[in-house]
Amino acid sequence: MKKFTDLIEDIVGNIEEIFPWDVEEHIKNNPDTLLLDIREAEEYKLAKIPNSINAPRGILESSCDWGYDDTIPELAAARDREIIVVCRSGN
Repeated sequence: MKKFTDLIEDIVGNIEEIFPWDVEEHIKNNPDTLLLDIREAEEYKLAKIPNSINAPRGILESSCDWGYDDTIPELAAARDREIIVVCRSGN
């Protein structure tokens, strides 16, 4: 069974990274982009990025699918949208 780090290694080549200082311009040019912050709620409250949504890593899977208590409708409906993920560690 693959570990989390193995799954990340498998997909990382398909992920385009964006520098924090380029996010504002990117969103201005691509207004349908969803800004998803996966830091813990306490971290999100301390430094919230305007117009972002918070789905902490621990509940991310149930937040992005329908039928769970943790479902975030905007995230569950975003399967065809570009998503910029914000995290503390960069993983």
